[in-house]
Amino acid sequence: MRLPRRAFLHLAAGAVALPAVPRFAWAQTYPSRPVRIVVGFAPGSAADTIARLLGQSLSERLDQPFIIDNRSGVGGNLAAEAVVNAKPDGYTLLLTGPSNTINTTLYEKLGFDFRRDITPVAAGVQSPNVMVISPSLPVRTVPEFIALATANPGKITMASAGVGTATHLAGELFQMMTGVNLVHVPYRGGEGAYSDLLSGAVDVYFPPLLSAIQSISSGKLRALAVTAASRLAKLPGIPAVAESVAGYEANTWFGVGAPRNTPARIVERLNREINASFPDPKVKARLADLGGTAFAGSPADFGQLIADETAKWAKVLRFSATA
Repeated sequence: MRLPRRAFLHLAAGAVALPAVPRFAWAQTYPSRPVRIVVGFAPGSAADTIARLLGQSLSERLDQPFIIDNRSGVGGNLAAEAVVNAKPDGYTLLLTGPSNTINTTLYEKLGFDFRRDITPVAAGVQSPNVMVISPSLPVRTVPEFIALATANPGKITMASAGVGTATHLAGELFQMMTGVNLVHVPYRGGEGAYSDLLSGAVDVYFPPLLSAIQSISSGKLRALAVTAASRLAKLPGIPAVAESVAGYEANTWFGVGAPRNTPARIVERLNREINASFPDPKVKARLADLGGTAFAGSPADFGQLIADETAKWAKVLRFSATA
């Protein structure tokens, strides 16, 4: 039986419209179950602190648990690989940071391509590192430190949380821009570095301000400078390295990524919710206590930050390899 034209058009329109209903409903109900945020560093680290702060906010906003999954090892690569291989449905996310952009150059053979295999979702927090020294080191300013290191090449020790970490590369950038020769002493995480810095076993360290601010405020560590482009309102008495070394800047930042091919509507929703989380007074106050600031933007903005950071640290790594 041949259908009248009007009836045929009505049925055709219904056939086109039907699939859109469940897709729309799915986007509106995401997330319908717990979401994992995979963190490549141990509990108590700066990355873990930010992940838990963000996870709590997202849990409250989206009415589903955002569970922190710490998978430390290989400079954050274990966590990144776990997310790369996860189902791209928005239920497994990666807490991203400088280590991911550093590792792109540091490791010749990875099982993934970070920029290709991780979809940028949203940047979230930025905080400088801070140049802290052993209380026993007889200097009070960055110029005095440079003078001491210049007069004693290969004798001043520089701690890091591991080869290729942001703490390591901040120190390498300092050497590249000042010409001093420091002895790199890598640790497996920040705890050992802090302990040996306090005892005088190592001389200088460039940790994230997020993890060092309490020790600085209590007077346990002596901060020579922050690695931001200028002084911080939170610590106005501490100069920026850039005041003595023009152009020096090394910030720690954290954002969220998802597996490649995660649906755009999921990425967009997460981006909106993450951007809306940080102006929350509780979150904002906690970040201020830690010396961090929130910054919002689109997934494309975050992708550009990742590209810029990858290029910057590739240059520093090439210097480090030939120094």
